[in-house]
Amino acid sequence: MSAEGSDGLSTLHPANFAMVMATGIVSIAAHLLGFASIGFGLFWLNLVFYCVLWTLTLLRIALYPRAVAADFLHHGRTVGFFTTVAATCVLGSQCLVVAESPRAALAFWIAGTSLFFALNYAIFTALTVKAAKPGLVEGLNGAWLLGVVAAQSVAVLGAQLAPGLGAHAEGLLFFALVVWCAGCMLYVWIISLIFYRYTFFPLSPSDLTPPYWVNMGAAAISTLAGTLLIAAAPLSPLLSDLLPFLKGLTLLFWSTASWWIPMLVLLGIWRHVYSRFPIRYDPLYWGAVFPLGMYTTCTFRLAAAIDTPFLLVVSRTAVYIALAAWTAAFLGLAMHLLRAAFRPR
Repeated sequence: MSAEGSDGLSTLHPANFAMVMATGIVSIAAHLLGFASIGFGLFWLNLVFYCVLWTLTLLRIALYPRAVAADFLHHGRTVGFFTTVAATCVLGSQCLVVAESPRAALAFWIAGTSLFFALNYAIFTALTVKAAKPGLVEGLNGAWLLGVVAAQSVAVLGAQLAPGLGAHAEGLLFFALVVWCAGCMLYVWIISLIFYRYTFFPLSPSDLTPPYWVNMGAAAISTLAGTLLIAAAPLSPLLSDLLPFLKGLTLLFWSTASWWIPMLVLLGIWRHVYSRFPIRYDPLYWGAVFPLGMYTTCTFRLAAAIDTPFLLVVSRTAVYIALAAWTAAFLGLAMHLLRAAFRPR
């Protein structure tokens, strides 16, 4: 939604679906913390975002297949396609939590899961076998963790749907558990490389793009998936046996997400205040809004999962930050579209 005209469509970033991810999780956070009207309004707005972005994406595939293929083989941009998975599953979670429509949520989960497996193996296989590859500095950024977010979004929605599936609940919970564990391991692999890139290679202000906030967001959604598996443990003997493991690993990921927040704030200050890097609207900023909404939601769920009600103070504060960040990104988008509309041809 950030591009206008044929040239804009040809360069449409694959990560534009981060707008749906961010709007969806902020909607859920608002709903859970007592802002029901805001949550419901953002749900309907998100349906519009989702339909418009898929329309633009399909048009781009039809009109500019070479540009899409180039993105798919580009180490920096291809991981942006994972936002289609997370957007689909987060919208499904909205259908379940905000709109109370389990059938729609199940349809979104099936679509999101199918997209996940197709993109996961296509992207990582393509990047593995391609002949020419960039170095770590040029090819790696925080957006790589969108693969983790995609996996965990499938686990989150699956765990939420399981209680309503009767005899199929245990099988779905096992599937969600396996995907969650795989996503956790993928986080460990990728964040190790990102931390190595941070500390052993030069980092310029232009390198510190908004998707680096996914460092925190990927840990937060891993936390959320863990809390939902804990809540569903009474439906599965396996999950019941694994409760100590589930609680320990879930708390580890929440602690990791919490550790990242001050670090990312300090790096943001270094980028925009000390280094005076200008702030201009970029669709990638939605990738910074999503982690804030996800941290709010996962902390709210964690308080119940491990019986720590004092954590609710954190989520009740964080929801205002997430809403403010969403509003800033939305206003940036509106101004960007207005400038594009009135720009001389």
